Amino acid sequence: MGLQFGLWLEPEMVSPNSELYKNHPDWCIHLPGRNKSTARNQLILDLSRKEVCDYIIKSVSDVLENASISYVKWDMNRNMTEAGSLVLSPKRQRETAHRYMLGLYRILEEITKRFPKVLFESCSGGGGRFDPGMLYYMPQTWTSDDTDAIERLKIQFGTSLVYPSASMGCHVSAVPNHQVGRITPIETRGVVAMAGNFGYELDITQLNENEKDEIKYQIKLYKQIRETIQFGDTFRLLSPFESNEVAWMNISKDKCEIVVSYVKQYAEPNKWNKPLKLIGLEDDAKYNIVDEDIVLGGDELMNIGLMIPKLKGDYASKQWVLRKYTPIR
Repeated sequence: MGLQFGLWLEPEMVSPNSELYKNHPDWCIHLPGRNKSTARNQLILDLSRKEVCDYIIKSVSDVLENASISYVKWDMNRNMTEAGSLVLSPKRQRETAHRYMLGLYRILEEITKRFPKVLFESCSGGGGRFDPGMLYYMPQTWTSDDTDAIERLKIQFGTSLVYPSASMGCHVSAVPNHQVGRITPIETRGVVAMAGNFGYELDITQLNENEKDEIKYQIKLYKQIRETIQFGDTFRLLSPFESNEVAWMNISKDKCEIVVSYVKQYAEPNKWNKPLKLIGLEDDAKYNIVDEDIVLGGDELMNIGLMIPKLKGDYASKQWVLRKYTPIR
């Protein structure tokens, strides 16, 4: 079916109940004479040590060389405690965290060069390592462990101010959401997740037929517009930090396709939606709204806007795809 295989790894961690720790209890970050705090039943390997980095490089490479793996999510899910290294003198213990990152960069440099066809995704507690250093080695980052669509509006809007859409991991997750308990329509979850690197993380065996049909539609649509979303220009139209309404748009590199996304977070009584004014279009160009058989001028779309339909209930959304219109002569 064309489905490829991926792994979720956490190579920087070590469990006290493991052969590695039993053989090398000094390989974890810790301070002599102090208790070693575990989190998620884990300690952190000391990447300021060359032998530890060599071990991780070999261990991960052995796995990737012996299985047909096309995707790796590289996670790091605990904070650094008792931040000390046995290879540093007392006066240099404050260098531990910095030397740790230098060791991690060395590991990633070697592994990503050895496996250039593997897609690596960075993650650290959900968005904790969304930074240029990690993006140098891994082209996408898990934006946040908070996958609630309404929560994600602010998270993704803010992230988009600094990082490109292609780097943001954005997924449709199950409802009720596991963190906030909110139930949002699958259509809205799809619109929000299409703001970046689109995917799903839910149990497909628990979906009803309507949800399966919607997912088929979303996947087909995203395959058509992914170039525009991931590599086009992003424009923010309505901010979730300032309004009950949120909107953004993407314009393809050739300026011929536009994707406009709109979410109304909460229903309001006796309030009519204003037209949504677009930006970045060509004044004298014509644009066809796909599946609506409507052609509008660029000047009209930017000065008057797209008419938002009346949406009922909380967490409602609307998405438009527009393409530059060339009349047949």
